[in-house]
Amino acid sequence: MSKVQCVRGTYDLYGEAKRKAKKVIATGSSIVEKYGFEEIETPIFEFTEVFSRNLGDTSDIVTKEMYCFEDRGGESLTLRPEGTAGVVRAFISEGMQQNLPVKMYYAGPMFRYERPQKGRQRQFTQFGVELLGVETPQADIEVIAMAYEFIESLGLGGTITVEINSLGDKASRDAYREKLVAYLKANYDRLSEDSKARLDKNPLRVLDSKEECDKAVIADAPLYQDSLNEASKSFFNQVLQGLDNLNIKYRVNNRLVRGLDYYSHTVFELTTDKLGAQGTVLAGGRYDGLVEQMGGGQVPGIGWACGVERLSMLLEADVSLPRPIAVIPVGDDAQAQALSIAYQLRKAGFRVEQAYGGNLKKRMIKANKVNACKAVILGSDELAAGNVTIKDLDSGEQQIVPLTGLIEGLK
Repeated sequence: MSKVQCVRGTYDLYGEAKRKAKKVIATGSSIVEKYGFEEIETPIFEFTEVFSRNLGDTSDIVTKEMYCFEDRGGESLTLRPEGTAGVVRAFISEGMQQNLPVKMYYAGPMFRYERPQKGRQRQFTQFGVELLGVETPQADIEVIAMAYEFIESLGLGGTITVEINSLGDKASRDAYREKLVAYLKANYDRLSEDSKARLDKNPLRVLDSKEECDKAVIADAPLYQDSLNEASKSFFNQVLQGLDNLNIKYRVNNRLVRGLDYYSHTVFELTTDKLGAQGTVLAGGRYDGLVEQMGGGQVPGIGWACGVERLSMLLEADVSLPRPIAVIPVGDDAQAQALSIAYQLRKAGFRVEQAYGGNLKKRMIKANKVNACKAVILGSDELAAGNVTIKDLDSGEQQIVPLTGLIEGLK
């Protein structure tokens, strides 16, 4: 017997939850477009190599969470687990390097085989931005400011904390790696098997481990800030000064890192304590080495992404549709006229509901059920005289208006 239900980790999105998700995306789109970003839509699946090169062969996403399949032509394809890789692939394959800087944003479903929990599903919606071709701190400041304005525009500014850190340039990163490897080898027996394997291939990945034994080791690991050279410190100070100038509150979190080699300089997250363990609602950073790693030359980049569902959960007010107008014909003779009037009202911008059958009483009950604000009642005598009745369903007041003045009467 087939299961007529959602696959575990997926969901049906409708009603108020869908309206809130639409509000998050619409708000994000309006904000980032003010900063000159243009929307891009990449395929839901790509060649597996696009993600394995981007995320690293030792990452949990690649080794445990990606939905991979072989198509009929024998190609290995993967449902996208995140948005950046597809955007960078498009940047390279579409020859966008000739028009730097490139500013793009996206919204759409992503897929990861994870243990479902509040704010984390196997299919989820991500909204994100990518800025390619700017290597100066001004890009970092602008991108963080854009994220902050986005969150504020959702009415969540008071519930969110901006956490920020610096990973420095390549020289700083290499110096840190050396210290980290020495520390991890000294604590080798305390690491998980996955982290022991990563220690040789990519020790920075250990910092992203979710295993409790690894977290205990990481808690006392060397700090990045102690490995930053003067150039890296200057870059980070310029970013912080820029945020100060914009009155954007932040907290420097020295434990905030990214395990992949192509990240550099600024990393940041917007976090909340209102979602339990899944506190990060938006995360970003500078990835100056990613385009080159994917075969597109040395092009700096920075971006961020957020989980639409997680942000939707934080919206407290009901995101309601405008209350409708109910068009109610009295008798079968008025039905054709009712369809015509409803069509004209919708063209004029009103939301209109019609009961598709029943007497006047049943249609009025239906109008109240859909929370209509007014009813346009079409009686035979009124229509013969070129009039209709408008009833205010909150006050109960009625008025007869000419059919030609209906739209003005409703406004």
